[in-house]
Amino acid sequence: MEAQSNRSNRRESAISSLNAAIDALNIVKEAMDPTPVKAALGAVSALLTMIRVGSLPVHVGRLLANVHRTP
Repeated sequence: MEAQSNRSNRRESAISSLNAAIDALNIVKEAMDPTPVKAALGAVSALLTMIRVGSLPVHVGRLLANVHRTP
């Protein structure tokens, strides 16, 4: 039961950090003038949002580790 509580706490902490990062990126994106910078920040924000919606950022590393390169 304690392991589940620790996992839940880590998950909540990760989601909180992702929310803060997304908010910060959106603020910076609005303050920036050049369009390429806005596009890059928007892409990073979208990626973080996808990770947050997936709920477990740890899975991203596992999924990428299992991807096989095709020649």
